[in-house]
Amino acid sequence: MEFYPAIDLRGGKVVQLRQGDYGRETVYGDDPVAVARWFAEAGATWVHVVDLDAARDGGAANLRAIEEMCIAVDCKVQTGGGIRSVDDAAERFAAGVARVVVGSAAVERPELVDELAAMSPGQVAVGLDARGRDVATHGWKVASGKDLTELVRRFDLPGVGALVVTDIGRDGMLAGPDVEGLRSVLANTTVPVIASGGVSSLADLESLAAIEVDGRRLAGAIAGTAVYEHRFTVEEGIEACSQPA
Repeated sequence: MEFYPAIDLRGGKVVQLRQGDYGRETVYGDDPVAVARWFAEAGATWVHVVDLDAARDGGAANLRAIEEMCIAVDCKVQTGGGIRSVDDAAERFAAGVARVVVGSAAVERPELVDELAAMSPGQVAVGLDARGRDVATHGWKVASGKDLTELVRRFDLPGVGALVVTDIGRDGMLAGPDVEGLRSVLANTTVPVIASGGVSSLADLESLAAIEVDGRRLAGAIAGTAVYEHRFTVEEGIEACSQPA
């Protein structure tokens, strides 16, 4: 299982939100490139970047910062937020990202994922952000009424590189991941699954790495707040994710 340290961008700053609430923001730095370098130098093979401004409002508010991160680090950058068209995805690829995460648009227009997966197989992930089983969109502000499991099955496609599944209620709360919920997701897809939300400790990462369904395991785990709050280092996170069950 890969460890994905996270950089959430808002107004050019590195932030974390509590339960996706834009009014409950903690700022952890004003130099996202330096944070990306910190993660890469610690041994991360991926960095997960979310443009929170674009996720809520569309556009590409933090594209320049993302491009600068891609230039500055040797590891791969996965980014989401505001990717609602083929052109949006192409813009991120041109900036140097290895994989784009389509969230709101995937829920509202799943055919966009079909198109991107055919055009750039393995380089598109689907972001499914849920409160319980209800998937939310537009920076987690809109309840879609769509069921998580149904969407997991809908995007079980050969060209989809990953499903990034976020438990909104746990995100930024250091409350531990929803292990049973993730087990259910894994059981309903053949696509690699990356878990996000709630990681607070190395024990949480080890519990995610130990999830197994029919011989399959999670492909990755994302953590942000726990790293910034010094619950564990990136190096320790990588080691915990790679431990055999």
